[in-house]
Amino acid sequence: MTPGNRLRALMNKGCVAAPGAFNALAGRAIARAGFQACYISGAATSVCAGVPDVGLLTLEHFARVIREVADASGLPVVADADTGFGEAEMVRRTMIEYARAGAAGLHLEDQKFPKRCGHLDGKELVPIDHMIEKIQWAVGGVKAASGNEGFVICARTDARGVDGLEAAIDRASAYVRAGADMIFPEGLTSEAEFAKFAEEMGRGPSAAGSSLRAGASAPPYLLANMTEFGKTPMIPLPKFEAMGYSLVIYPVTLLRVAMGAVTRALEMLKKDGTAAGLLDQMQSRQELYDLVGYKSGTPWEWPG
Repeated sequence: MTPGNRLRALMNKGCVAAPGAFNALAGRAIARAGFQACYISGAATSVCAGVPDVGLLTLEHFARVIREVADASGLPVVADADTGFGEAEMVRRTMIEYARAGAAGLHLEDQKFPKRCGHLDGKELVPIDHMIEKIQWAVGGVKAASGNEGFVICARTDARGVDGLEAAIDRASAYVRAGADMIFPEGLTSEAEFAKFAEEMGRGPSAAGSSLRAGASAPPYLLANMTEFGKTPMIPLPKFEAMGYSLVIYPVTLLRVAMGAVTRALEMLKKDGTAAGLLDQMQSRQELYDLVGYKSGTPWEWPG
C-alpha cells in the first residue's frame, strides 16, 4: 500500500501514537520501539537547523528530512507543512513534494505568515475562504498523479486561541466540506474541549456518526497534539481513543529529552574535563550499530 493508505488502515483500527522524529536516527528508534507511525514537526525541524519556528526553512529542506525519516524508519510519516510554503499553487507543489519524499500525509494551518507556535499568543488567522482554497489545491494534488493514493490532507485550525472553540468548530467544518481528510484543532485547553470538538465533528461515543456541522458523508479523522509546556494538558492516548481521535502526535518530546541530556552532559564535561562520568548515560557503540542495522565486516543494506 501507499504510505497514506497504510496510515489510514492504522487509524481505521484505532488511535495511532506518532512520536516526533527530529532526524532519521530518531525515526529508526521510534520504529524499533514498536510505534506504527511517526511525525515530523516544523518546530523540531526548524530548531535542529538553528532557527526559530517562524517559517524560515524551505520546502526542499523539509522534503529532505521527510525522505530521510521515511527511508530510515519504514513507517508512515505525517509531516508539518506550516502554511504551505506559499499560496494555493505552492500548496499543491508542497503536497506533491511531500508525497514524493515518502510522507503519508501533511497538515496545513490557517495562520497568517509569519506563523507562530500554536501554543503562543498573538496569532492571526487567514480568512476562511483563503484556507479553503489551499485545502482544495492540496486535495487536487492528491488526485493529480498516481502514487498519491490515500495521501492524507489534514487541516489545522488555530482559531481556538484567537476566536474561541465555536469558531474553531465552524472553521473545521468548512475545511471538511473543502475536502480535508483530517482535522487538527490546535491549542485546546481541556479534555472537555477535545470531547466537544470530536462530537461536533461526528466522532466519539455521543456523536451521530456523521460530521454534524460539516455536512460531510463521513466524519473526518481527528489529530490531537500532545506537546509539552503549552496550553493543552497531558491526556493519555486511551482517553483520546475513547473520544474518537485518530492520531496523537508528540512533536517535540524526543528532541526536548535529547537536548536536556545534551545540556547536562556538556555541563559535566566542562566541569570535569572528561566524559568518564557520562558513560552509563550513553548509548553504547554496539547499541548504536544495532539501531542502524550495521555489523562490522558485513555489507550494509538500505532499510526496506
